Amino acid sequence: MTIPQLGEPPRDVRDPQALLAGQLDHVRNALLRKLDAVPDEERARSRVPSRWTPLGLLKHLTYVERRWLEWGFLAEPVADPWGDTLHGTEEWYVADDETYAVLRGRFLAQAERSREIVAGADLLDVAALGGRFQESPPNLAWILLHLLQEYARHVGHLDIVTEIAAGPVGE
Repeated sequence: MTIPQLGEPPRDVRDPQALLAGQLDHVRNALLRKLDAVPDEERARSRVPSRWTPLGLLKHLTYVERRWLEWGFLAEPVADPWGDTLHGTEEWYVADDETYAVLRGRFLAQAERSREIVAGADLLDVAALGGRFQESPPNLAWILLHLLQEYARHVGHLDIVTEIAAGPVGE
């Protein structure tokens, strides 16, 4: 499984849903390009006071998509929607057996599932009640914009860590 698009969507894309989906693939790809450039030993190393690691960030973004689209938008049961954190804390957690290859595979599978969810809905469709949302659910457009800002923020964080660990890695 791969992220299907390397750059931003073409400027002539007029369909808002295709534009948002394309931008999400663009930031997913940026995340993986940066992580691929980081040496193995650096992916599990924290360089910030909050102690997050590049592996933790990858796992976190996998769960972010699951929380917002599967558990949130579709209200599907998710065994552990907060499985990216140490229970009872907000600290990201990566188990010893969760290697980059394992977490990258899970991320790609989640991205594919997310693409299916988005393709099967309309931007104005409102999230189902009963999963993440018990009242006042957002529509798909709101969720996708939220995901984009979450990715943009975290990929920006990763830019800094990557530069410290491995040098600049481009956009």
